This record gives sequence, C-alpha cells and structure tokens, in this order.
Amino acid sequence: MSKQTVKQAIPKFKTEAQERAYWETHDSSDHLDWTKAKKATLPKLRPGTEIRQ
Repeated sequence: MSKQTVKQAIPKFKTEAQERAYWETHDSSDHLDWTKAKKATLPKLRPGTEIRQ
C-alpha cells in the first residue's frame, strides 16, 4: 500500500512577479504528484523568434 500525502493548493497570485518570487522559494512537488505526470508531445511546435497571434 502506498502512502498518500495531501498536496497543498497552488496559491493565486496578483502579479507575475509574486508568482516568480513564490516559485523561487517553493518546490512544485509540494503541490503536484510528479509520479503521475504524463509526457507531453507538441508535434506542431517550431523554433522561431516571432509571436503569432
């Protein structure tokens, strides 16, 4: 039987700077179970320097 731990909710941030500061001092494994992560594929992703809208 595996030990289940309660994961913390990811807080809401008012600014990107607040979010950046939070993740500089916290670990994502406190919030997410990375053992259940799935590999993502992005078949249409191309390298580039322009932003398309």
